[in-house]
Amino acid sequence: MRRTTASGEKKDGNLAPVLTVVPGGTPDPELNPAALRAAGQFSRRVLSPRMLTGLLRLFEFCTLFAMGMLAYALYVGHSWLFLPQYLFSSFVAALASVLVIWACGGYRLSELRGRLRQTAALACGIAGGAAIVALAVFFVRMQDDYSRVWLLLWSALGFCTLFLARVALSARLRHWARNGVMERRAVLVGGGGAAETLIRNLERQRDSDIRICGIFDDRDDRRSPPLVAGYPKLGSVRELVQFARIARIDMLIVTLPMTAEKRIQTLLKDLWVLPLDIRLSAQSSDLRFRPRTYSYVGQVPFIDVLDRPLADWDWIAKRAFDLAFASLALVVLSPLMLVTALLVKLDSPGPVFFRQKRHGFNNQVIDIIKFRSLRHEMADPTASRIVTRSDPRVTRVGRFIRKTSIDELPQLFNVITGELSLVGPRPHAVYAKSSMNQAFVEIVEGYFGRHKVKPGITGWAQVKGWRGEIDDPAKLTKRFEHDLHYIENWSVLFDLYILAITPFTLLRSSSAY
Repeated sequence: MRRTTASGEKKDGNLAPVLTVVPGGTPDPELNPAALRAAGQFSRRVLSPRMLTGLLRLFEFCTLFAMGMLAYALYVGHSWLFLPQYLFSSFVAALASVLVIWACGGYRLSELRGRLRQTAALACGIAGGAAIVALAVFFVRMQDDYSRVWLLLWSALGFCTLFLARVALSARLRHWARNGVMERRAVLVGGGGAAETLIRNLERQRDSDIRICGIFDDRDDRRSPPLVAGYPKLGSVRELVQFARIARIDMLIVTLPMTAEKRIQTLLKDLWVLPLDIRLSAQSSDLRFRPRTYSYVGQVPFIDVLDRPLADWDWIAKRAFDLAFASLALVVLSPLMLVTALLVKLDSPGPVFFRQKRHGFNNQVIDIIKFRSLRHEMADPTASRIVTRSDPRVTRVGRFIRKTSIDELPQLFNVITGELSLVGPRPHAVYAKSSMNQAFVEIVEGYFGRHKVKPGITGWAQVKGWRGEIDDPAKLTKRFEHDLHYIENWSVLFDLYILAITPFTLLRSSSAY
C-alpha cells in the first residue's frame, strides 16, 4: 500500500469544475483546499484488479484459440475438410485451459506478481486443456481423425506465448503499482487509533492494492487528530459526500468500533447514497460472523456492508448494451425524429430542441436534450413549475409528443455520449419540485440513492405507471422504491424486458401531460 498525501494537483494546477446542487437550492459544503487538492489528484480513472484479471482471461482464451489455429496451419495443412473439427477443438482446449488456470488461482494478483507460482498454474492449465481434448476425442472414437502432433504443438505454443505475456504483465504490474494506474482507492471514515491500526496492518500486506486517499471524521482534533499514520483528515462526513462526487473512489472503510452501533447506523444512512463499496473494519471486533460475511485484503478482515452497483464487467456489459441498442434505435427512429422536428418547428416559433440540467450519475449535473414541447417564451429550464393537465404552456404538438414520450427520443444522443443509459432511474431536473412546491429531496429520505447508476430514458418505475406529475408525495415514494428495486436487481435481461414493454406502457399511461 503506497502512502499518499493531499498535496497532489493536476499538471495544469487547476481542478475540473464540478457543480453539485441539492434540489431546493442548498449547495453541498465546500471542500477545504487540502481536500480539494486530494480530490483533483484522484479524479482520473484507474484499472481495477477485477477488470484486469477479466481482461487477462479473455486475452488468454483468444491467444490459446489462435495458437490452436496456428498449429493447424503449420502442421495439418490448409485443407478445409478438417477445419471445423479443429476450430471446435481449439475452442474447447482454450476454454478448458482458462478454467483450469482460474481454478488453480492463476488469476489472483499475488500469483501474477510471482513468476514461479503462475508458471505452475499455466502448466496445469495447458495440461488440463490438452487432457480434456484428448479424452473427448477418445470417447467419441475420433482419435484417428486428429493429429497428436497438433495437440503437442498447441500445448507448446500456448504455454510459451502465455508465459512470455505474463512475464511482460508482471513487469507492467510493478510499474502500474508505482504510478497509481491499478489500485482500489479507499477513504477512511473515522480517525484515531482504530484508523492507525488499520493503516499499519494494510501496509504490512505485501499484495495489498488498497490506496488510502484520506480520512474523514466529524470529531474534533482532540478525539481525532488531523494526521493519522501520515494520512490527513480532509474534513467531515458531510464533506466526504462532496469529495466522492469529484474523486474517483472505490471504497469507504468505516473504522469505528462495532460497539458504536448508533453512530455507524447514522453514518451509513448518510453514505449509502454513494456508488461505492462500503466496508466495516473488523480487525478489532470481538464479534464473529459467518465466513461469507467477510472479505480480506491479505490477512486484514472487513465486513461487507454494501457493494456498488454496476461495477467493472457489469458496467462494460451495460455500456455495450446501451451503445448497440441506442445506435440501432437512432437508425430505425430517424424518420420519426425528422418528422417530429419539422412539426415542432411549424407548430410554434422557437428552437426544435430543449436543453435542461438534470441530476446524473453520482449526483453530477448533466444537460439532457428533448424535443421542445412548451412555448419558447414560456420555457422553464429549471423545472421550477411542474407541467400539469391542460397546462397552457404546452403546444399542440407538445401535448402529443409528451403523452407518447416522443419528446424523449433526442436523449438517445445523451446515451451515445455516455451521460444517460437506455434504462435506469429517470433523471429529474436539478430544481424539480412537486405540484405542492416541495423539493423532491424533502419528500423522500435518501433521495440521492437513485443516482448510484446512470439515469435512463425509460425505467422500471415508468413502465410500472409511476411517471408524470408528482401531485402526491406517495407517487414520488413509489417511483423511488421502484428505482431502488431496479438498481439492486439489475441484469441485461431486466433491461431487455423493460425496453420491450415500454412502448405498451406508454399507450395506457394517463399521468403524463
